[in-house]
Amino acid sequence: MLSPIPIQDRASAPLLEASISSGDATRIGRFEAAVVSCEVIADFFTVILAAVFSYAAYYSLGLGKHAQYASREYLFAVLGFAIFFVLMLDRSGAYRRGNSLLHVKETERVLRVSTESFLVVLPVTFLTRFYFLRWLFLIAFLSTPLIVALQKHAIYIVIRFLHSKGYGVRKVMIYGAGYTGRRVFSALVRSPKLGLSPVAFFDDDSARRGTTVFELGYQHRRSAPVLHGPPSTEMLLRHGASHLVIAIPSITQRKFLQAASQAFSAGARVSFVPSHFLSSDAAVDYTNIDGLLLSSLGRPQAPPGYELLKRTLDLVLSAVLLLVTAPLWLLIAILIRRDSPGPALFMQKRVGREGRVFELYKFRTMYVDTPSYNYSPKTADDQRITRVGKYLRRTSLDELPQLLNVIKGEMSLVGPRPEMPFIVERYNERQRQRLQVKPGITGLWQLSADRAYLIHENIAYDIYYINNRRLFLDLAILIHTLVFAMRGI
Repeated sequence: MLSPIPIQDRASAPLLEASISSGDATRIGRFEAAVVSCEVIADFFTVILAAVFSYAAYYSLGLGKHAQYASREYLFAVLGFAIFFVLMLDRSGAYRRGNSLLHVKETERVLRVSTESFLVVLPVTFLTRFYFLRWLFLIAFLSTPLIVALQKHAIYIVIRFLHSKGYGVRKVMIYGAGYTGRRVFSALVRSPKLGLSPVAFFDDDSARRGTTVFELGYQHRRSAPVLHGPPSTEMLLRHGASHLVIAIPSITQRKFLQAASQAFSAGARVSFVPSHFLSSDAAVDYTNIDGLLLSSLGRPQAPPGYELLKRTLDLVLSAVLLLVTAPLWLLIAILIRRDSPGPALFMQKRVGREGRVFELYKFRTMYVDTPSYNYSPKTADDQRITRVGKYLRRTSLDELPQLLNVIKGEMSLVGPRPEMPFIVERYNERQRQRLQVKPGITGLWQLSADRAYLIHENIAYDIYYINNRRLFLDLAILIHTLVFAMRGI
């Protein structure tokens, strides 16, 4: 979304003394290099730890008494695998600065790299004298991504803590306090690995001067003031900003160049949200033909075989979950009936893929005299919600009956949430993109802080999912949903 203009390109801009000294820039660069080095080392030893854990579990469970590795032989194999695993992570971009996308992208990468690494190792074992133990392989295959993902989360917490203490942080000012600017602000706040801390906004609208922009979501933990006028060298220096983000897609060329010039004069880098006649959601494919770069537009396509694998995953997991949670269904039904009069199940028409209408199943969380078709509650203290309903909604247990919708093929476990017909009727062209795929019980939007707002008003997560849907992304979303629900958020 953000395209950088390197600071070296400011040849024609006058140079003034910047508040970000070269020594500060060097320290930030060293901090970022140290973080990457620590992450590489941590990944390497975490994979070794996962291998040791798998080996111990293999024998503790009594699965491997018939075979045993020599310690030296196993150590060399583990070291080789750990090096290969780290190289695969590096190849997938794990050590590049970027948006963590609610940590889901990080988990998706770990799942994908783990699977790819083990798929490479498996045939190698048949080409060497290294004896292959199937149970050990299975335990390692399941435990390695889990342990690595936990370690990644721990590093994320450490980085946030260090940034809160001022280490490795570059201050950012955003030009544009509208919808795009607010999205940029929230994205930077939620991506500590970037090390970019937004401190203030510039906006040409005098009505916004003196106002405050809060992070999108339930908890307004981060905010930034809005300053009037276009960016100026003086204000960038005063706030110690080393980066300017131009978040006005419709900005004129003259204003853009003026803002960039002011930033370069303050010794700051410039990033911007591209302005183009194409929507930023458009699926663009680039092809290099003999040095000529051609761009093609088209509807986003899932990888070959993805739909079949996704449907198989939906059926298997839904059937398992139905069996495991059957006693819970009975308990919830009893609690709902005792808490308020009316049926335990609630059915409502929703719009699915390609606009097809179906009956969605949920556990009832509101009183029976509540109108069936109205906007959903935004807060837990909504008077329409029953006492039991508050708990069910907070833990997402009210969504359990939608497993029946998944088995019927009307929904998937992962996808954009289905909305009511009266809302879909008001969709604009961009919002109708949500109907390209089968709706889901959970998705990126449910894991975000933006779920405080109406679904169709914050569809960036759904469009990202549609354009990037993969089996490992689905698995990562399911894992994060499980953790999300267990935390009762």
